[in-house]
Amino acid sequence: MLKQTISRILPQRRSQLGLAAMLLVLAACSTAPQVPTQTPTSTQTNEAAQSDALKSANEKVDPGIVLKPVVNPLAVGGALASAKDDMPPAAPREFRAAWVSTVANIDWPSRRDLSSEKQQAEILQILEMAVQLKLNALILQVRPSGDAIYPSTLEPWSEFLTGEQGRAPNPYYDPLQFWIEQAHKRGIQLHAWFNPYRARTPSMRTPNAATHIAKRAPQVVRTYGDLQWMDPAEPIAAQHTLAVIRDVVQRYDIDGVHIDDYFYPYPIKNSAGQEIDFPDTNAWRAYQQSGGALSRADWRRQHVNHLVENIYYAVHQIKPWVKFGISPFGIGRPDRLPAGITGFSQFDKLYADVELWLQNGWLDYLVPQLYWPIHQSAQSFPVLNQYWHAQNTMQRPIWPGLYTSRIDNSEASWSSEEILKQVDVTRNNPNAGHSHFSFVALAQDRKQVRSRLANEKYIAPALVPAFPWLNPQTQLTPRPVLNPIKESRSVQVSWNGDASGVVQLAIWKRSESGWQFSVQDAAQTTIKADLDNKGNRIKQVVVSSVNRYGEESGRSSIAVE
Repeated sequence: MLKQTISRILPQRRSQLGLAAMLLVLAACSTAPQVPTQTPTSTQTNEAAQSDALKSANEKVDPGIVLKPVVNPLAVGGALASAKDDMPPAAPREFRAAWVSTVANIDWPSRRDLSSEKQQAEILQILEMAVQLKLNALILQVRPSGDAIYPSTLEPWSEFLTGEQGRAPNPYYDPLQFWIEQAHKRGIQLHAWFNPYRARTPSMRTPNAATHIAKRAPQVVRTYGDLQWMDPAEPIAAQHTLAVIRDVVQRYDIDGVHIDDYFYPYPIKNSAGQEIDFPDTNAWRAYQQSGGALSRADWRRQHVNHLVENIYYAVHQIKPWVKFGISPFGIGRPDRLPAGITGFSQFDKLYADVELWLQNGWLDYLVPQLYWPIHQSAQSFPVLNQYWHAQNTMQRPIWPGLYTSRIDNSEASWSSEEILKQVDVTRNNPNAGHSHFSFVALAQDRKQVRSRLANEKYIAPALVPAFPWLNPQTQLTPRPVLNPIKESRSVQVSWNGDASGVVQLAIWKRSESGWQFSVQDAAQTTIKADLDNKGNRIKQVVVSSVNRYGEESGRSSIAVE
C-alpha cells in the first residue's frame, strides 16, 4: 500500500487449477507500554521521498482553489439540537477511521520483541485514544506479506509480532480476536486489511517459514528487486489470497475486508534508469500460445479485476453485512483525468482499473489515497476528490485517505491545518468520511493534529454511514424497549423478539444545554442518564437500534425523573 513504509514506493510510506486443488496443495504444509513516539526512521523518510517523487515531479501550488464551506455540520456531529426540541435530529454520520499498520511495526506492535501482555496493552492504548478522538473505525493490517497476525493454517505468524516468522505469541493469544472484541466494546468497527499479492518486503529479517506461500508454492512467487511478489497471473496465487480472506471472514466477527493499492508492484528501475518489467513472461507466453488476444497490460488488469470481483462476492456470500473496501492510489485513468491533473498512472503501472470496479459495484466503499495538499495544482486534493465522485455511478461511499503522517519534523512537513481543511472537503461529499494514514501520527499528536481534530472537527461521536444495499432481506431492525432504573438514574434497554442483528445503540440525551449524541455497543444494555458532560441533569433519553448494515430502527423515548 502506498501508505506503508516497506516498499521503496511508499510514503512513510488462470492452467485451470481449481480452488479445491489449491487447498489440497496448501493443506500438505498447514499448520503498560506506550504507543511509539519516535519520529519516522531514515528508511521511512527515504521511501517517502521516493514515493513523493514518483507521484509527481510537479508540485506547483495553485492559490486559486477556493474551498466550499461545510454545508451541514450537524450531519457530522458539529452541532447540537436545542433543548426545546421534543425529539433530536437524525444521528450524525461520518466514517472516521485510521489505518493501523503492522508491517515494519509502523503502528502496532511498536517492536517485534514485545510480550503478549505488552502487545495487548498497546492495543488498548490505541483503542482508548481512538475513543477519545471519537473515531468509529480502525483498518487493521492483518496480512502484511503473505503472513498473519492471527492463527492460520494457510499462512504463518508474522515476524512483526514475535520477531520470527511462524512463531506464535507467547503466552499464546489471538491478536485479531483481541482487537475485534476490544474495539467492539468501545463502539469501534474493525476492518481487516489484507495485502493481496505481496509476499516479502525488505523490512523482514527472518527466513520464510515452511507454511509461507514462497515455500509451499515457490513457482507462483516472483522476485522483483528486493521484494517477493505473488504473481497475479498464477491461479494458485489468486486462489490462495481468496482462501485467506474467506477464512478470516468465516472465523472472525470483522466489520470489513480491506485491500490497498499493492496489486502489481510499483515499478523499479535498473542502473540505467529504465523500468524493469514484472517477471511474468512465462505466464504471458502461455496465454498467447493458448490463443489469448488481450494486450499484456489488459491481460494483467484482467487478473486484478477477477480478484477484486471474486473477493466482493465471496465476502458477501459468507456474511452479507461485511463491507469490502479498497484504498487505491489516488490518481485515476490518464484518459479521464481533469484538466491540469498529472502524475503516476496506477491504471498503466499497477494494472488497477478502479473506475471499472466502481462502475460494476465490486466494492462497498472506496478510500482513494489522496496524499497531496489542497493547493498542489497537479494533484489537488479537492479536484481529485471530485474526480472519484464523478466516476461513482453506483453511489458507493467514497472516503478519501488523508496523509496525516506527512506531518513530521522535516522542513517539508505539512501543517495540522492542512489535514483539518481536508476533513472539511470530505464533509461536502454525499457520505461524509475519511481515513488517516496512519494512526501513529495521531498517537504522537504531531503538530497538535489529534488535539485539533478532537476540539475542532470531531465534536461529537458519529455513526458510520449505512450500507442498505447489502441487506438482502431488508429486515426491520427491532425498536428498543426502554425501562428506567431509578436508583441509579439509568435506562435499561431490551428488545421484544430477535435482536441478534443489533450491534450498536444510537443514543440522544437531553438536558438544559440541549441534545447530546453518543454510541455504545449493544451488548452494553444499561445507559447512564445522570448528568451530561457539562454537569447538567439528563431529562430525556432517546434510543434507536443499529444493525450490522448501519441501519437504524425506529426510536424509543423515555423521560428521566
